[in-house]
Amino acid sequence: MDDSTRTELEAAAFRRLVAHLRERPDVQNIDLMNLAGFCRNCLSNWLKDAADAQGVALSRDESREAVYGMPYEAWKAKYQSAATPGQVEAFKKSHPHSH
Repeated sequence: MDDSTRTELEAAAFRRLVAHLRERPDVQNIDLMNLAGFCRNCLSNWLKDAADAQGVALSRDESREAVYGMPYEAWKAKYQSAATPGQVEAFKKSHPHSH
């Protein structure tokens, strides 16, 4: 497989992942972090990191909107619920250096 084809396939997989996450707003970011070690915010940060590495102007807000499909604050207001004590405890166990 040549590099161009690999890049196209990886981009298609990224777009499918983003579409899937947009279709599942019921899945909270803390649950993604607890189970997979990354969440929508991580994905948007990785997109910004890639843009920065290529010298492409992309703000944090723009990268989040690219992942969430709307401004981050709007997504939080519409879909994010408060973390339960169990979710917080699981996060502390799975990410002991994050707090």
